[in-house]
Amino acid sequence: MTAENEAGADFKSDPQVSTLAYFGSELRIKREEAGLSQTELARRMFCTHSLVSRVESGKRPPTWEFARRCDEVLGTGGAFLRLWPVVIKHAYPDWFRPFVELEKDAREIWNFENQVVPGLLQTEEYARALFAAARLPNTEALVAARMTRQHILERDSRAHVWAVLDENVLRRAVGGPAVMARQLRAVLEAAEDQRTLVQVIPYDVGAHAGMAGPFAGLTMNEGSDVVYIDGRVRGHVTADTNHLDEYRYGYDLLRADALSPKASLDMIAAAAKEFSP
Repeated sequence: MTAENEAGADFKSDPQVSTLAYFGSELRIKREEAGLSQTELARRMFCTHSLVSRVESGKRPPTWEFARRCDEVLGTGGAFLRLWPVVIKHAYPDWFRPFVELEKDAREIWNFENQVVPGLLQTEEYARALFAAARLPNTEALVAARMTRQHILERDSRAHVWAVLDENVLRRAVGGPAVMARQLRAVLEAAEDQRTLVQVIPYDVGAHAGMAGPFAGLTMNEGSDVVYIDGRVRGHVTADTNHLDEYRYGYDLLRADALSPKASLDMIAAAAKEFSP
């Protein structure tokens, strides 16, 4: 085992370091206090023994429903549900957490993506394929975190979302044709809500204002607006007014180059058919 792998193992097994490991450790303690085996707990929670085992060992992040069922079966008074948001929050890189927290209170979210579907619109299998391709050790935690982010779109007073996509996004079969077809249909379904608007910049536009890479902005109800600038190793969140003005102007140019919302959805629908078996 390399030093890097040893460090990863320590991170997963030490409850003082990993919130995921802490959740698993607490689950094991409460399960044993209740006199239950992993198999019996799994039976009462209507899940598999494998899932309970992987959560306890810190190898799989719990879902919200899993945490709720733990509290219900073990009689822990909501302790696991209170711990769950902390587990998910720490799946994000530290430099991205401020954006995720602000995103919850945003009035408007505006994205530009040149390679992938925006995180708020991704399906679970599409997200898993993306993280797996990057060979990240905490793929399942990242997938769970990404799915959790999408809960903000289920609220009555949710933000308006405007996503501008390069046509590249529609053509790369992330996870294979079937996964991609389902992902594109999910984008179409999301756009049925009038608060979600999607536009596509077709190839025939040529060069456009987003060639430097993806970014996302938040228009806040209170406080300063922010922009998130993506990067290969890490992203950058800033509220600097000069940067905001620059990216707002760039976003206006991208929207001007994009197809109309209706024409964009027609292109997405056609791409989904092409990927469908």
